[in-house]
Amino acid sequence: MILDLHTHSTLSDDSRASVEQYVKWINVLRRKGYNIDGFVLTEHRQFNFDIDYTQISKDNNITILKGAELDTDSGHFLVYGITKEIAKHIKFNNVNMSAIHLIDVCLNNGAIAIPAHPGRFGIGFIEYVNSNNFESINIVEHLNGSYRPGEQDRTEKLISDKGYLGIGGSDAHMVSASGTCLTKFDHPVNNEKELVQALMTKKFKPIKLEDTK
Repeated sequence: MILDLHTHSTLSDDSRASVEQYVKWINVLRRKGYNIDGFVLTEHRQFNFDIDYTQISKDNNITILKGAELDTDSGHFLVYGITKEIAKHIKFNNVNMSAIHLIDVCLNNGAIAIPAHPGRFGIGFIEYVNSNNFESINIVEHLNGSYRPGEQDRTEKLISDKGYLGIGGSDAHMVSASGTCLTKFDHPVNNEKELVQALMTKKFKPIKLEDTK
């Protein structure tokens, strides 16, 4: 199962890509011989429980899941497995929420919070990893399609130093960027709960688009 775990649609204020456009692009990539099963929409600072992508997912045989990218006092975090119970304990639009609180809420409610683009200059998790007790963190975003020069190297060092596992996501804000970085799972992932379970099993690896052929 191969998924892009980090994408943004027009619901995110800095993205120009619609979900329908992402679906069309994945079909284009498939016709070119690339193997992509789906993507996760990780909109900035929000999660809409009312939006349902089931029909477009079925119509195109593309898995479309929802998560969020949230701002914390220790960088951005990708959150998977969000429920209404979790929403009672965090404010999605809080740009300085406690990362420790977010991690704990997720762990206690069947979700998972993973540092996004940890090597990013200024706001990456690497800037904060030694400033707090992050013992429960064992996965970070390893491959990110929007990294600038030097940021991948910083991520590699972080992973080497801390022994973290890694996921891959394009961080797409435009259609043609989606699928550049992905995560390959050993087992099928059909919904958000299964995504969390798959991440907990640690049986996955980050890959690039060219690795899917």
